[in-house]
Amino acid sequence: MAEDHVDKHRRRFLTAVTTGVGAVGGIAAAVPFVVSMTPSARAKAEGAPVRLEIGKLEAGQMLREQWRGQPIFVVNRTKAMLDSLDKDTDLLLDPKSTTDQQPSYADNKYRSIKPEYLVVVGVCTHLGCVPVQKFTMGSDSGLGADWPGGFFCPCHGSKYDLSGRVFKNVPAPLNLQIPPYRFETDTTVVVGENPKGEA
Repeated sequence: MAEDHVDKHRRRFLTAVTTGVGAVGGIAAAVPFVVSMTPSARAKAEGAPVRLEIGKLEAGQMLREQWRGQPIFVVNRTKAMLDSLDKDTDLLLDPKSTTDQQPSYADNKYRSIKPEYLVVVGVCTHLGCVPVQKFTMGSDSGLGADWPGGFFCPCHGSKYDLSGRVFKNVPAPLNLQIPPYRFETDTTVVVGENPKGEA
């Protein structure tokens, strides 16, 4: 009788210990799995907004940075560059940017918040190549006497003007994308965030 009583306690104890060890083992096995599902610090950083200092960016120059694994171009456009935007509309497929390639606050001929600063995703809308800057206007550009300055994709020949608007008769179907961005100060652009009050 006494032995049966001891055996019952021993079985309960062993059952409890085994269950506890199994639960701890299950949790230990699940932790790496759950951790693997959370974004890495690098992934979080790649999706995070990027602050760009543009105070030293001279007129006519371009700054290139990365956001979400994509190249971002910031161009400080000269007066001549801005003036060209009214002269090249006959060459463009979508001069008024009617496609949804920019936020509402950049829905203007400059495709920007401040006319002089173009902030654009440097990815060709044809097959995702990276266009090169071709800011020299006219024949000296190597792109013809009527070239107003802009971007050229050497992969398949797509062309974009100095607002990132696509030319007619090239493979690319859309203007370059304008990312969400805002000016934190006069010399700091935050790419990946809209201005306050804008969606």
